[in-house]
Amino acid sequence: MRWLSAVSTATPLAAAVDEAAAAIAAGLGGVPPDLVVAFVSESHQREYERLPALVRASLAPRSVLGCSAGGVIGGGREVERRAAVSLTAAVLPEVEVRPFHLESDAQPARSGPAGAWEAATGVATSRCPAFVLLPDPFTFDAETLVAGLDRAYPESAKIGGLASGGREPGANALYLGDTVYRSGAVGVALAGNVELDTVVAQGCRPVGEPMFVTRADQNILYGLDGKPALAVLQQLVAVAEKRDRQLFAGSLFLGVVMQEQEAYRQGDFLVRNLLGIDGKSGAIAVGAALRTGMVVQFHLRDATTSAQDLDAVLVRYGEQHREPPAGSLLFSCLGRGEHLYGVPEHDTRMFQRHLGPVPLGGFFCNGEIGPVHGRTFLHGYTSAFGIFRSRT
Repeated sequence: MRWLSAVSTATPLAAAVDEAAAAIAAGLGGVPPDLVVAFVSESHQREYERLPALVRASLAPRSVLGCSAGGVIGGGREVERRAAVSLTAAVLPEVEVRPFHLESDAQPARSGPAGAWEAATGVATSRCPAFVLLPDPFTFDAETLVAGLDRAYPESAKIGGLASGGREPGANALYLGDTVYRSGAVGVALAGNVELDTVVAQGCRPVGEPMFVTRADQNILYGLDGKPALAVLQQLVAVAEKRDRQLFAGSLFLGVVMQEQEAYRQGDFLVRNLLGIDGKSGAIAVGAALRTGMVVQFHLRDATTSAQDLDAVLVRYGEQHREPPAGSLLFSCLGRGEHLYGVPEHDTRMFQRHLGPVPLGGFFCNGEIGPVHGRTFLHGYTSAFGIFRSRT
């Protein structure tokens, strides 16, 4: 298995594809890639339709997957707010690559039978494939997609991101093979001698202590450890340091434990937005379904916290996997990057510092897809890494 990644800021689009493809072709030594993952910035939107033919002419890949992007990642660089193309190519011996496209009206129900999802993706559940998913945020229900795939393929890893760059239905481009779609979702299922590891950095750190939900109704949180939820939050703010008190005003979230254990660490929670507070009842509305007995903990987010969280999850991954991977894809929120950190290429550089010069491509998304303790979710303000290696 071999992966290579390159990025180009040349213009027009043909020049950018030629430059990135030439760098990849030199590394492949004439071997056609089994898969090229391509991301093109919105500055090239007038030429979106040309991308598949340009990639085909330059690299002759067996499969192409990609989408439009608010910013692209490739060749160890993150390029935001200017024209760029990222190409990541993979030679995948003993791996079956099954591309698929779904429109909203053809997507199986999230609780639908496995056979319906097998028909939609073209791969049997028994193959236990790895999935890379690129839905359009305006025309496709990505949460149903990941929930349905989890149900049908519970042992399969899923990673991806929502296409970006466009601001209305039909403005984004989705690439699959030689076709450009303007709606739905595209993806590939990889089956055979391939392992997909995932690292999901939600950019938050827990504050206070884990607590039990003692009263809740759907997404409305009423009680924590037997006390009104708002009263618990107010007490937490009262004893917080000055820096944290400022974050409580606009960067407060609730983390929901996905797997109960004796102790909880950063990254053990599914982080969700707070949607509102009712001062009269003391209730807090949360962007997640809650139930009595759940363990939850409040979380805060800023640039420092986000960097610390990414560092922690990459350290943990490096401790668990000593052998270097073959390649990786990064799906990072549009709200991260220079906007969050004030410096370019923060997440890419940290990834390389921990895992070495692993080929890394990707883009800045409208939402990120990745698992937390075995269940796949749609995230925000997150960096989700898909890390590829051979099984044997």
